[in-house]
Amino acid sequence: MNQIKRADIRSGMSVAIVLKEDQASGKLTDGIVRDILTKSPLHPHGIKVRLMSREVGRVKKIY
Repeated sequence: MNQIKRADIRSGMSVAIVLKEDQASGKLTDGIVRDILTKSPLHPHGIKVRLMSREVGRVKKIY
């Protein structure tokens, strides 16, 4: 499994996240990273971030 590391994510990057309510369907939401919320370098479900739109989810793709 190719995990995204916290060190790979920076504020201002374009990413795709999965929101909490979309975890079952796997629907992705695109946006720009505002804050990185996960403190650990890795997380099994993805690094949690807040987008500029204030949505919170786990990073699944970096563009």
